[in-house]
Amino acid sequence: MLSIEFAQASDCGRVRDHNEDYLGHFEPAGAGEIRNRGWLFALADGVGGQDQGEVASRLAVDTVVAGFRQARPDDSHYTLLPRLVQKANAKIFEAGLATRPGGSAMATTLVACAVRADRAVISHVGDSRCYLVRFGRAEAVTRDHTIAAEQFRMGILSGLEASAASSRNVLSRSLGMALVANVETTERQVIPGDSLLLCSDGLHGSVTPADIGDIVSRKVPLEAAVRELVELANQRDGSDNVSVQLIHVAQVERVGMYRGRPYKLA
Repeated sequence: MLSIEFAQASDCGRVRDHNEDYLGHFEPAGAGEIRNRGWLFALADGVGGQDQGEVASRLAVDTVVAGFRQARPDDSHYTLLPRLVQKANAKIFEAGLATRPGGSAMATTLVACAVRADRAVISHVGDSRCYLVRFGRAEAVTRDHTIAAEQFRMGILSGLEASAASSRNVLSRSLGMALVANVETTERQVIPGDSLLLCSDGLHGSVTPADIGDIVSRKVPLEAAVRELVELANQRDGSDNVSVQLIHVAQVERVGMYRGRPYKLA
């Protein structure tokens, strides 16, 4: 049966006086829910410079977590997660319209990860990331939705140019800016010993994948690894809020798929 250990932290950083990041998760309450519903983790980063970023990030995470809790236990995570992210987008967009005449530019990034059996499904909008850490190596599962990253994928900028471009922090997608969001969803198989790490750009802007792989793979409590990652981000930069969710997969339940439905493998 799937067995998960989990730790998280969110910090203002060394410059900002308030935190616009928000974290949430759903923990299954027993063997039946672990098998049928699974776990959910969600992290949002309210867009700086917009109205009420902290409201948008909390609304995004709360909407996704509540929707996951209320969904049918056997719903496909691959179709459920993007639906919930779209629902969160609509709520933020409507909240912005209700804030003042002409609407309010409330916006946030969001990355959500659902884990069940031996599969992790990740949906995201913006530049909050999910990494898969396996055998000491951290690999980004998500792609940043920024102007520079989009230009790199189109071949307009080189990797070096994209990393130095002024548009590297300018979002090309976010929740709340339009009635419909362009949600990206991916799925990965997980094995015992894997870790999944969700983070805001306050972490990945200054902490490298090599750093993440090294710190997460040490034989230390998850809470200590999370604290070390946050402290490292603050030491190297500290100009932004820093948030991390660290999920360690201790055991999985192997499944196969037949006509879109999972079945247990012997």
